[in-house]
Amino acid sequence: MYDLKQLPNQKPDEHVVMFLRRQWFAWAAIIVAFAFMIAVPTGFAIFFWDRVGVWLQHPIFGPVITMFASMYVLCLWLFSFLEFTDYYLDTWVITNDRIINIEQKGLFNRVASELHLAAVQDVTSEVYGMVGTFFDFGDVYVQTAAEHERFEFKSIDHPEKVKEIINKMVEEYKETHAKNIVAAMADGTKTI
Repeated sequence: MYDLKQLPNQKPDEHVVMFLRRQWFAWAAIIVAFAFMIAVPTGFAIFFWDRVGVWLQHPIFGPVITMFASMYVLCLWLFSFLEFTDYYLDTWVITNDRIINIEQKGLFNRVASELHLAAVQDVTSEVYGMVGTFFDFGDVYVQTAAEHERFEFKSIDHPEKVKEIINKMVEEYKETHAKNIVAAMADGTKTI
């Protein structure tokens, strides 16, 4: 899907540290909801088949019932497809210079934003409930002082590890750039 060798506005020394996508359990919940929404009307039709069979043979009610059942299944299919698209295309990329958040909103709307590691003020991870604890997934929040105050990594695997990696990358970034500024000031090429 994404070619991580060529990121937008990539610097020559920038490389990808992590590529994140929501945890598979988020997609499993969509499958379970889809199966339930199909199973209930199907079970109802099977249980009352003697009445439904008569209605389906009626010259007016038969096509109407078939049309509404088809619309119901197509709406469920469309909803599932939209949810899968949102799940699959919501991604986060962490490089040694910045964090890129690509969020899909519907079929034809995508928002991509980036945050330089120098602007990171705080990183928080949250794991909710027994399922999140058992499967080790949760949310990571990156706090900044910028206009977009908080980056959210929703339902990702190993949120505590991701938090530690981001904190480590921020420290390395600040140390590297602090050394570069000191070296430039010593050379007299840059003033603060």
